[in-house]
Amino acid sequence: MKRIVITIGREYGSGGRLIAQKVAQELGIHFYDKQLISDVARQTGFTESFIRDAEHKRPTNSFLYDLYTSVQTQSVPNQVFIAQAQVIKQAAQRESCVIVGRCADYILRDNPDCLRVFVHAPMDERVRRAREEYGVDQPNLESFVTRQDKARASYYNYFATGKWGERSTYDLCVNSRIGIDAAAAVIVAAARKMME
Repeated sequence: MKRIVITIGREYGSGGRLIAQKVAQELGIHFYDKQLISDVARQTGFTESFIRDAEHKRPTNSFLYDLYTSVQTQSVPNQVFIAQAQVIKQAAQRESCVIVGRCADYILRDNPDCLRVFVHAPMDERVRRAREEYGVDQPNLESFVTRQDKARASYYNYFATGKWGERSTYDLCVNSRIGIDAAAAVIVAAARKMME
């Protein structure tokens, strides 16, 4: 069987991380999400909390513009992104795996063994999951969920040339309203087809 790298982008509250874990478990391959932060920390010397904070800072200007300017002037989010990109590429070269978020679909855009997936869900289900499963206690949960998506879109659209959540950017878009297990099964079937 061929190597497969599955990248999973997801709307906040869609259950994308749970789906990614199930896909990795079903295929018997490595799952990368928070472990990427540890790997980047080891490579850069930044602390894990510093990297998490840098991931959530809203970048300004354009990443491509910053690349054309001096490397010494790279902002912290740019430095963290470059380190994450290296870790993601190393993981993809080393083994079959599932990688959640962090622009992995863009970073691995030239990798022919990459299955790019985006998980979405109706707003009411995302709000319910935020409240019941994530324990979010906000006065207006729909607004909170929307802000989380905007932050993800801002991060992605800054570093990548595509647009976050735009279906043409992905090989497969899955609506998790069909259920976590069913959504994972759809992705596993697509991955197995690619691995033939």
